[in-house]
Amino acid sequence: MAASAEDVRKSIKSYLLVFGALAVLTVITVAASWLKVSVALAIFIALVIASVKGSLVASVFMHLTGEKATLYWVLIISAFFFLLLVLLPVLQTWETSHLIDQVKP
Repeated sequence: MAASAEDVRKSIKSYLLVFGALAVLTVITVAASWLKVSVALAIFIALVIASVKGSLVASVFMHLTGEKATLYWVLIISAFFFLLLVLLPVLQTWETSHLIDQVKP
């Protein structure tokens, strides 16, 4: 399975693009940590950024970009349930923080 020089260049280009995107997203993650937002929103922002970074790594380094459409449906459904599982604790934290704010004098 020898790859042609053009295939190698294309792979290197995609790896460098992902490296650049991950570097930018890391800077965005650090910048987002300085935002003065509620805990629930901070968790949501952090998980969205982490999901984008994880998707980039999985699609390029695990070669999922070349898979068939059925795999994408599985990934979409998995992402939906992941988002649901992420939002449930975030919404609970948001609700609890509002209740605590109401009790404080």
